[in-house]
Amino acid sequence: MKDSAISYIVEIQNLGMNYQSPNGEIPAIDNITLNISKGEFICIVGPSGCGKSTLLSIIAGLLKPSRGSIRINGSCVSDTSAEVGYMLQKDYLFEWRTILQNVMLGLEIKKGISKKSREYVHNLLDTYGLIEFKDKYPSQLSGGMRQRAALIRTLALNPQILLLDEAFSALDYQTRLAVTDDIYSIIKKENKTAIMVTHDIAESISMADRVVVLTNRPTTVKSIYDILLTCDVRTPFTSREAPEFRHFFNTIWKELDVHV
Repeated sequence: MKDSAISYIVEIQNLGMNYQSPNGEIPAIDNITLNISKGEFICIVGPSGCGKSTLLSIIAGLLKPSRGSIRINGSCVSDTSAEVGYMLQKDYLFEWRTILQNVMLGLEIKKGISKKSREYVHNLLDTYGLIEFKDKYPSQLSGGMRQRAALIRTLALNPQILLLDEAFSALDYQTRLAVTDDIYSIIKKENKTAIMVTHDIAESISMADRVVVLTNRPTTVKSIYDILLTCDVRTPFTSREAPEFRHFFNTIWKELDVHV
């Protein structure tokens, strides 16, 4: 049970976001409130264009909301933070840099390279099966391995919170199923809090502790589902075989009115 004296790692309160247009302000996000506990895996689904990625950008400190607030570990978000790592749809690995050079890139930019950080990166590469490919180039790796390298690059900065924006949608279906198992395992093993945006209802149910369903614009929270599945050992793959999986899928599908 959560200790009431311990605050949530992410607190989103009455969040709103308007965009300026030639015809005036356009509301994109309206009155979103959501609290996330440390170690939770949250998936966000909603109609196309409803503002899911905008919400992640606000959490990351890349956009300033029009109203409301976001707190991370009790502090208001006003800029980007080392506590938050962002993983995008494409891996954005530089083809002219080796895998080791790619995963060290964030540390280079932050001027955070040290003996300790190098050891941490090498340990991540070793633990997650890329150490023998550290001197290879991205073009020599499979799509799944590239995504693993992109995640290790994000983990190298040791953020507490990972934001994943359609992180697997560029992969073919078979690779995507394997990679979700892979990435889920890494995130859970590293005890990170994850917030993932996806259009894939099955993917959200297979990975999430909770699925947050958003409405059309101006988007707000329509429903939140605690994903409780009967699995001996839960992984994205075993989740899909749980007897409750179909019920959650059909319910969320109807919530979205199939316009995901």
